[in-house]
Amino acid sequence: MESIRTRGLSSTGLKWIALILMVLDHIHYFFAYTGRVPEWFSMAGRLAAPLFLFCLVEGFSHTHDRRRYFMKVYAIHLLMSGLLLLMLCGLLPIRPDGFYPMNGMMTSFAILMVVFQGIDWLGEKRWGPGLAAVVLPLSWPVLASMLMGMVPALQMPLSVLGYTLLPMWNSNPDASIGTILTGILLYGFRKKRRVQASVFAAFTVLYNFLYPLLVFSRSPEFHWTMMFTEAYEWYGALAAILMLCYNGERGQGPKRFFYVFYPAHIYILYALSWAAYSLLAGG
Repeated sequence: MESIRTRGLSSTGLKWIALILMVLDHIHYFFAYTGRVPEWFSMAGRLAAPLFLFCLVEGFSHTHDRRRYFMKVYAIHLLMSGLLLLMLCGLLPIRPDGFYPMNGMMTSFAILMVVFQGIDWLGEKRWGPGLAAVVLPLSWPVLASMLMGMVPALQMPLSVLGYTLLPMWNSNPDASIGTILTGILLYGFRKKRRVQASVFAAFTVLYNFLYPLLVFSRSPEFHWTMMFTEAYEWYGALAAILMLCYNGERGQGPKRFFYVFYPAHIYILYALSWAAYSLLAGG
């Protein structure tokens, strides 16, 4: 008879769900210009990032080699952020309409893993390394901005550092402060699943629904239905339901597949969208 512990969804199961939702979201992201991809692809995709963050928390908490885990994530960050930087600088060609992929969840993951380690060090009363690991990654964009203001000549080298060796949480849309705070909350409440899911859902609604509602409502063109048809980032709160279905097991599955799939599918979809754009423009 199946035990209670093995019921529900394993970490691998959650990753597969997140992967499918992510692909739907990115199909809309890359091909929205055609007007033929339904908006619900991205609506469903709002659950992907929270689920991947949840799996990151679980993976980091239970891995036997945090350094190796971090280096895998950091390497993908370097690859993708480096390519993004080259596109921004005009050193790599981009789609004729000026569109280029701004995806960078691995940047968020790399930053968060340092912060997670800092939180653990603080719990062990290792105040020096703990504070450094938490404060420095979170304050790095602010410090870099201040340095750029004081010494304009530092703007280019600091920007390069922020996209490469010292990732900044504001370097791409996937590395927003909201994503970083979500990851920290998930890690802080990881030992109490129901509290974790509740705090996550509450924060997501507060940050992605109530706050935007207050801002957007000042515009005369705003209508409350837009929070369900356009500003739907808060749909990600529904990922809390799947988090509660987690059974605490890693599950069976390819270990490296998800690391390879993330960057691979981004650039494959980008290439396909470029080809489709050229065909439509030529027609």
